[in-house]
Amino acid sequence: MDLVTRLLVELSDKDDEFAGLDREKILTEWQSVQDRFKAFIARLDNGEVVGILTLAESFAIYAGGSYGVINELYVSPQYRNEQVGKMLLDRAKAYARLLDWKRIDVTAPLGDKWRRTINFYLREGFVHTGPKLRYKW
Repeated sequence: MDLVTRLLVELSDKDDEFAGLDREKILTEWQSVQDRFKAFIARLDNGEVVGILTLAESFAIYAGGSYGVINELYVSPQYRNEQVGKMLLDRAKAYARLLDWKRIDVTAPLGDKWRRTINFYLREGFVHTGPKLRYKW
């Protein structure tokens, strides 16, 4: 959860955008959705966690049924040139093939600050499909 927290800090345009996340509630809900939500973890030989990718199952007619959505992908900055993100993404792709999903979607932030992130996904075979909007209350 610590790596996801660091990811949220990097993504946040406002200091309080992710303030008030209830970790206990999230962990409890995570237990109830384990059949359709997976977390892939990258660890060093010494056990230190340096990366995480979370993958959720979704369903849409346009996707031909069930498909995956990468909700979080974070690699500690000092390991971003070590292929950790690619390894996590390769594991997610293999898992998707195992479940016979035909696609995985991911939302990447726009703007020059995130150019490296977008280029990473493009190198890994993702294509732009349009912006994502959200409604939050």
